[in-house]
Amino acid sequence: MKKILLSMFMLVLAITLVLSGCSGKNTESSNSAQGNGSPGGAESSKPVEISVFAVQESGIDIPTNKFTKYMEEKFNIKFNWQINPSDGAKEKRQISLASGDYPEAYLLTHYIDEFSQADVLKYGQQGVFIPLNDLIDKYAPNIKKAMEETPEMKALYTAPDGNIYGLGAYTECFHCSYPNKLWVNTEWLKKLNLEEPKTTEEFKAMLQAFKTQDPNGNGKADEVPLSGSIEDFGVRIVPYLMNAFVYDDDRNYLNLENGKVVSAAIKPEWREGLAYIKSLYDEGLIDPGAFTQNAEAYKKIGENADAEILGAGAGMHPAIFVNIDPGNTRSAHYNPLAPLTGPNGVSYATHDNGGVTSGAKFVITNKASEEVQIALIKAIDYLYTPEGQTNAASGLKGIDWTDPEPGDKALGEGVTPMVKQIPMKEGEAPRNAGWSGMGHFYMPKEYRDTWVQGEDIYASDGYERRLYNASLLYQGHEPKEIFPIWAIWIDPSVIDEASMLQTNLKNYIEQSQLQFITGNKDLDKDWDAYVKGLKDLKLDRYLEILQKAYDQLAK
Repeated sequence: MKKILLSMFMLVLAITLVLSGCSGKNTESSNSAQGNGSPGGAESSKPVEISVFAVQESGIDIPTNKFTKYMEEKFNIKFNWQINPSDGAKEKRQISLASGDYPEAYLLTHYIDEFSQADVLKYGQQGVFIPLNDLIDKYAPNIKKAMEETPEMKALYTAPDGNIYGLGAYTECFHCSYPNKLWVNTEWLKKLNLEEPKTTEEFKAMLQAFKTQDPNGNGKADEVPLSGSIEDFGVRIVPYLMNAFVYDDDRNYLNLENGKVVSAAIKPEWREGLAYIKSLYDEGLIDPGAFTQNAEAYKKIGENADAEILGAGAGMHPAIFVNIDPGNTRSAHYNPLAPLTGPNGVSYATHDNGGVTSGAKFVITNKASEEVQIALIKAIDYLYTPEGQTNAASGLKGIDWTDPEPGDKALGEGVTPMVKQIPMKEGEAPRNAGWSGMGHFYMPKEYRDTWVQGEDIYASDGYERRLYNASLLYQGHEPKEIFPIWAIWIDPSVIDEASMLQTNLKNYIEQSQLQFITGNKDLDKDWDAYVKGLKDLKLDRYLEILQKAYDQLAK
């Protein structure tokens, strides 16, 4: 389930600085965001009631959450939550909009679901989402200051008509920007006296050894050489492998060549990559479940009770498939493998905007009264202060974090540490003191670099440093040109068309990809028909729309 993967991602972020930090571009005092939700900040004994659509993650109960209570008291508001599980969140929020029975605000978690730029523009111009410009200018000094100091953030959220219809997550996460990593069981490499593979053929030989040479030493052929799952966060195995042949963005399979948007999925190199991956599959070197299983099943492989059976796992970080909490025995066995080099010398790594998103995780709808609008923007403005962001994303001070002590070292080189995580004790129940990803709003690099990180990368308090170091192996392997799909605004007149084309093409590419790898389609006999299928789904029209949007961005 997505919930399990996301709970592990949140464990990572809670243990590390990924969730928050405490300085940098935000210099406004948190006091500037204080005040109740009443218009103009007037004292009011009766809380302002606000209906909010939200997604609930594992380990968090939003209505009883300590940070929820803190916000309600601080701003004299009362949230009436419409709680939704991670699975099916997108469908439910779309249904709520389509029905007309939608709340006064949506407060989403960007890595689970958020409104796309197309959604933002569509519902903004329909009047469903209200412009936030005036509210920010009058009641949100911290948001305003953040946008002044980070103009690229303001550009991401400002629609072509000049309105800001929603706010996204601006989280400059270095390790998140290289999501498709591969983690190899280096204990098995040592046992089998193998060097880390650098090429696709060496990688294949390593997997063959994992499968046939009993590296876990239990006398059983129970090893799973390579696995992954179907969610986001780099867990799909195809992109890491395909990047040794052609750049795979693991999103919409788009390349940028001399300023022109093209599809990677019809290139001869894509076909070569599929042939290589199929060869691994045919030899039983890839877990078939990697193409169908959820995160819960993937984690069961990494944490198999009887024996350690996983040789290599795809993922932004290893906590997705092995436990990293204190007392774990397997986490340190898995270390990052640099991008492979393919037969033609290609060695790419998927690179994107990291935790910076261009859609909207927070919007106010036309159901909100002026009083509710002001209360909401004041509350969200607090999350653009270091204190507010840390409390929201990681949990309350004194419960989940505290001030650093002498000798503590920040993640950033030469940076003064500002926030120190209070580690969870083994067996401790969830503290339920923060909103986790729902609270992610403004985490520039300067903010994140101030988090205290241990120097032992295999200890819980050094996990972010481990991920940072791992990402250095991938840095520089991205293409010189990357199509910035996260930054383009598509013409409103073709938004619906573009969205439909995007969905149809993506589904077709991914379904065909799986069929070619598993042998349900033949790369020799069926390739031309596959390419024709993309053309029939109007690939050329989709690229034309994207090209026009990109050209506008580049002006």
